Amino acid sequence: MGGVYGGGEDDDSSSKWPPWLRPLLQSSFFGQCKVHAAAAHKSECNMFCLDCVDGPLCSLCLNFHKDHRPIQIRRSSYHDVIRVGEIQKYLDITGVQTYIINSAKIVFLNQRRRPQPRPGKGAATNTCCVCDRSLLDSFTFCSIGCKIVGTSKNFDKEKIRMDDGGASDSDESSESMNAASIHKQVVRSKVQGFTPSTPPQTAAAKRRKGVPRRAPTGGLLLGY
Repeated sequence: MGGVYGGGEDDDSSSKWPPWLRPLLQSSFFGQCKVHAAAAHKSECNMFCLDCVDGPLCSLCLNFHKDHRPIQIRRSSYHDVIRVGEIQKYLDITGVQTYIINSAKIVFLNQRRRPQPRPGKGAATNTCCVCDRSLLDSFTFCSIGCKIVGTSKNFDKEKIRMDDGGASDSDESSESMNAASIHKQVVRSKVQGFTPSTPPQTAAAKRRKGVPRRAPTGGLLLGY
C-alpha cells in the first residue's frame, strides 16, 4: 500500500502528515508498562512521545522524555481518543467530528469497530466519507484515521460509496463495479491497518457506561 500506509512513491500523503502520526494510530494503549510493572497504579501506558515515537508510555516513563512533546491518550467506549486542545497544537484536525467528555472536547484516533447501519437511500444524514458513520452536519470524518484515508491522493469517494456488486444509479459496466468493490475493500483494509488491537477490558472499565447525547455548542456528549 502507498502513502502513509506503505510509503508508496505515487501518494503524497506521507509528506502531508507528521512522521509520528502513523505510529500513534497503530499503537495499542492502556496496557501495563513492562519497565515499571511494579508501580501498578502508575504503569498504565496512556502516553505517547511525539519526538521519540517509541510506542505507548506510562507516566513514569515521561521522566526520560523531559523537554519533549508528550500527549495523553484517553478512552471512550473502549476506543482511543485525545483532547482537541492537546492534538490541535500539532495536527490539523479540521473536518473531524468532535465530542464532549467530562466537559472536554475530544476526537477519536481511529475508526470505531462497532458497525453502524448505513443510512437508507435519500436519507438526509451526514456521514463520514470513508466509513459512513453518522456525523453532525459540520463534519466530514469520524476520526483522525478516516481523515488520513479520505484526504489521500488515491481516495475515490464515489467508488467507496458504491455497494459491493450492487446496482448504481447510472449504468456502470460490470468491470467498473468490480473495480469499485476491490477499491472499497482496499480502503477498508487501510483504515483497519490503523486500528490497534483492543486490550482486555478491566473490571473498572466494564462498570463505565454512557449514552451519547448532543452538546449545545456542537459536537456530541459522550459518557464513559
